[in-house]
Amino acid sequence: MNRLITPEFFHQEPQALAIALLGKVLRRKVQWQGKTLWLSARIIETEAYYRDEKASHSSLGYTAKRKAMFMTPGTIYMYYARGSDSLNFSAQGEGNAVLVKAAYPHFDSISGKRQLEVMRSLNPGNSISKTTGSENKAPRAIDRLCNGQTLLCKSLDLKVVDWDQQTLDKRRFYLGESGYQIARYIQCPRLGIPVGRDENLWYRFIDFDAAHLATSNPLTKRKWNEGVNYRVCHSV
Repeated sequence: MNRLITPEFFHQEPQALAIALLGKVLRRKVQWQGKTLWLSARIIETEAYYRDEKASHSSLGYTAKRKAMFMTPGTIYMYYARGSDSLNFSAQGEGNAVLVKAAYPHFDSISGKRQLEVMRSLNPGNSISKTTGSENKAPRAIDRLCNGQTLLCKSLDLKVVDWDQQTLDKRRFYLGESGYQIARYIQCPRLGIPVGRDENLWYRFIDFDAAHLATSNPLTKRKWNEGVNYRVCHSV
C-alpha cells in the first residue's frame, strides 16, 4: 500500500495525532551508488507536546528557531537533540507538535531489503576491537536503526538544515499508509523530561505489538505496573 497521507491528516490535537501516526510509514528518497532508492520506516512510538505545558519548546515563546511549531499543522519541525537531528510535525493549535520518537524499517515493493545497506551506511554502529582496543564501524542491528529520535533521522538522512519549517513532499519525503493496523497502543509518561517540567504527563504513545522495539519498553520496565505507570488502550 502506498496511499499518501494528506495535509488534512495533521489537523488533529497533539495526542490524537500522536496516536494516528502509529503505523504510518515515513518514506525518504535518496541517491545511492548512482541509483534512486526509497528508505522507509514504520512509526512505532510518538510523543505529544502542547504549548501550555512546560516540556514543550513552544512554552518558552515564539522564536525564529521554533517557528515551525506555530505554522500550519503538518509543518516539519526539526531541532538538535544532544547534537543530532530530531523530527516533529506541528499539530492543531499554535505551538503544538508531535515528536516521532522511534520507528522500524519497513519493507515492501517500494523499499526492498537493499535499503538496509543504505541505512547502515548512514547510521553505522560502533564496536571495540578486542585486539587493538580501537573503535570500529560495524553494521547496526536492524532493530537499532530507528529506535530513537536521532537514530531515526540518521537512518533516513533527515537533517535540520534541509527540512525544518518545510512540508512533506511526495517527490522526496512523505508519509504514507503501511497497510498495518494498530490494534492496541501503550500510553505512558514521556522520556527525558526534566523534573518540574511536566514530566508526569502521559503523552507518550507506543504500538503495543512493537513495544520491544521502542526506545524504552514500559512492559518490561522494572517496578512499572499497568494502570499505575502505563495503560494499554485499544484502537478505535
